Amino acid sequence: MNTSEAIIKRINEICREKGINVCDTCLKGGKSPSSLYDLIKGRTKCPKVSTVRSFCEGAGMTLSEFFDRDYFNEIED
Repeated sequence: MNTSEAIIKRINEICREKGINVCDTCLKGGKSPSSLYDLIKGRTKCPKVSTVRSFCEGAGMTLSEFFDRDYFNEIED
């Protein structure tokens, strides 16, 4: 799994767990959802931390909570 795949996996987990969607969460965090949709659809290969941070803000969590998964330590880019 590479970095982008791990981030997409985590976004999907959070959306499922919290019953939220990417669009509303990004808007709530102050960012256009197009950045995350580009990542999810494979058009962006290197997501910005600011994009992930905006998602986290909208989801009511910290970056530490977002990246607190073992698979982020097993990334093969």
